[in-house]
Amino acid sequence: MTTLALRPILFVLGIMLSVLSVFMLIAAVVDLSFENPDWHAFVAAAAVTAFVGGTWVAATWQAASLRLRRREAFVLVTSCWIALPAFSALPLLGQGHGFTDAFFEAVSAFTTTGSTVFVGLDAMAPGILFWRSLMQWLGGVGIVVMAVFILPFLRVGGMQLFETESLTRAEKLFPSAGQLARWILVVYTAMTVACTALYRLAEMTTFDALNHAMATLSTGGFSTHDASFDHFDRPLTQWIGVIFMLAGALPFVAIIKSVRGEPRALITDPQIRTFLLFLVAATAAMSLWLRLYDRIDLDEALRLSAFNIVSVVTTTGFAATDYQVWGPFAVAAFFILTFVGGCTGSTSGAVKVYRHQVLWMTMRAQLLRLSSPHRAVVVTYDGRTLPADVPASVLAFVALFVGSVTLATLVLALLGLDLVTALSSAATALCNVGPGLGPIVGPAGNFATLPDAAKWVLAAVMLLGRLEIMAFLVLLDPQFWRS
Repeated sequence: MTTLALRPILFVLGIMLSVLSVFMLIAAVVDLSFENPDWHAFVAAAAVTAFVGGTWVAATWQAASLRLRRREAFVLVTSCWIALPAFSALPLLGQGHGFTDAFFEAVSAFTTTGSTVFVGLDAMAPGILFWRSLMQWLGGVGIVVMAVFILPFLRVGGMQLFETESLTRAEKLFPSAGQLARWILVVYTAMTVACTALYRLAEMTTFDALNHAMATLSTGGFSTHDASFDHFDRPLTQWIGVIFMLAGALPFVAIIKSVRGEPRALITDPQIRTFLLFLVAATAAMSLWLRLYDRIDLDEALRLSAFNIVSVVTTTGFAATDYQVWGPFAVAAFFILTFVGGCTGSTSGAVKVYRHQVLWMTMRAQLLRLSSPHRAVVVTYDGRTLPADVPASVLAFVALFVGSVTLATLVLALLGLDLVTALSSAATALCNVGPGLGPIVGPAGNFATLPDAAKWVLAAVMLLGRLEIMAFLVLLDPQFWRS
């Protein structure tokens, strides 16, 4: 039995906490610039976070050169997604919020879920609003790095399909993984700046534009207003949101390749084609339904349908209106859309397009085998034979996904939530979407009135969804610790 090496894990966690403390100071500067006295909460939280992170780095410095094995990588990934929200909740604690609400909000931010327990956002301190958006922005780039570099290596939920797809092709562009990571950060930052500028030109203040840009590119969905995008009047603002929500849900490796002179990378990727075609079809269908059901103008129906469908499918969670008033077909459609997700290697959550593609190809291959038992059926993806372990991994992921939603729904119902609230809350938490359904957690509500126990359950489910389920559940297997 091999002993788990904790020193490199603590070393990496220490570095990440030290970096996190610097971003807390940026939020303090924002409060100071608005002459808000709450800046001291960020400074105090930064000091605590820097002390813990620095202590871990100093105590494990000799382990810095050690290479993480697969088992340590599983522990590190899970530890990061628990430790970073836990320390990020400290500034919220320092401004009067309870630990349950602070941790829920921080987990929702870092996992880019966007579910909130905060009310009165329009009158909230600017530092808190900025910190919520900044946590989502940091979580978004962390998700991309995890999806491109870590999960394929861990072979989680069929992600091994992209172990060669993303990294091997990227190696043709970059001599090292470090350069690819820097390009991810540069492109992510550049798109955030562009989104901020366009929001500002549309109608938002500079502060609103920056916060909404960070929440848009991270597909997080936190807003600085209780009404979310319904607070803004100009239709142009929503169309800008649609464009950049789509950008956040596309594979960042493909975006980088297009920026570096291969524009066809955004056309030839089978995920992107399927993703965009699905969104066009869903938007057209919902626009037609709104035209027939509500008798609203076609251009308004198209805009509202496009914004809300893209928001849910990309797991951003912004709301431009309460789509629950669009009738039973719309309510059912948005619940189903919750599970779709964007592309792998993006900031979005849920099942993701490539898993739907693999499921479809696996089902079709099985039907062909049933109709022609002696026929040799070869499953291919993007012109390459699909590795034999990918369909089984995807099927296992989907089974665990359904089981997790079912179990979470039962637990939430046991805590007193009605069926619609329990089921939609469990689904939106696991898919990292944000709004659920019903009068309590729907697009016009929030999670503030839920009991504390339910908030802890949903925080755990949000982390489970962001960790692609398997990366966390494998830690519960006794065999994992004995290997």
